[in-house]
Amino acid sequence: MLNRWKRHYELYLLLLPTLLYFAVFEYGPIYGLQIAFKNFAPFKGISGSPWVGFDNFLRFFDSYKFWDVLVNTLTISVYELLLFPIPVILALLINQLTSKRFKKLVQTVTYAPHFISTVVIVGMLNLFLSPRNGIINQLLETLGLETIFFMAKPDWFASIFVWSGVWQNAGWGTIIYLAALTSINPELHESAVVDGASKIKRILYIDLPSIMPTVIVLLILSVGNFMSVGFEKVYLMQNPLNVSSAEVIQTYVYKTGLIGAQYSYSAAIGMFNSIVNCLLLLMVNFLAKRFGQNSLW
Repeated sequence: MLNRWKRHYELYLLLLPTLLYFAVFEYGPIYGLQIAFKNFAPFKGISGSPWVGFDNFLRFFDSYKFWDVLVNTLTISVYELLLFPIPVILALLINQLTSKRFKKLVQTVTYAPHFISTVVIVGMLNLFLSPRNGIINQLLETLGLETIFFMAKPDWFASIFVWSGVWQNAGWGTIIYLAALTSINPELHESAVVDGASKIKRILYIDLPSIMPTVIVLLILSVGNFMSVGFEKVYLMQNPLNVSSAEVIQTYVYKTGLIGAQYSYSAAIGMFNSIVNCLLLLMVNFLAKRFGQNSLW
């Protein structure tokens, strides 16, 4: 091993900043997770704070907020997971375009929303869905329907959050699939055309099976973040009228931890969320491996 390090020391030096980054910002903070099992007091420090075992976890499970934030988080997470195939379908459709100029135009139009900041996206949603001047409600009025205060309706929150995310990120999500599609041998398509296969059949029997390993790996990674709905966009979309459906684990951790200064309690909630994500990742990876599909390890 030492000889290999000496022989390729330049490559290891290039890798060193990445290793330092993970050591400092990813593995280093793990030491602080012990406050989830303590009654943390800043003036006593992590080591000086008394241990309380699983009291913080039990407090969260017994809290009246537990089922609310859990159901809201699961609702949005399942909703997003059900729409996971959209980037795959979009990539398959873009790949079938014959005009290179039109193909580049479609890619640019679908990629562009990814580079809009979350703050701007939420501002656009507030403008478009405004009950007075929003374009959606103006269209409803034109059709003779009643206007809807979308951002104040708890029932609409999950749909607005998820579909705006699809609009923003679907095009960006096609990049990996389009790269996988370019690796398909063109002779397969040529042979299929000679045999009289239609575009639909070529997609189903050539394109889709070829990118399925990539789809499986990205699906496993998506399930690994199943409970991580995100914080910024949810928090910006929240208001007193829709908070019953908009309070998720990440925003609850922020409010109890940073605003309420309940550091141990919020750390326990965050650890619970991470453990669930880890277990789901292990389970889906095991199932993928069991059924002969690509897996992370």
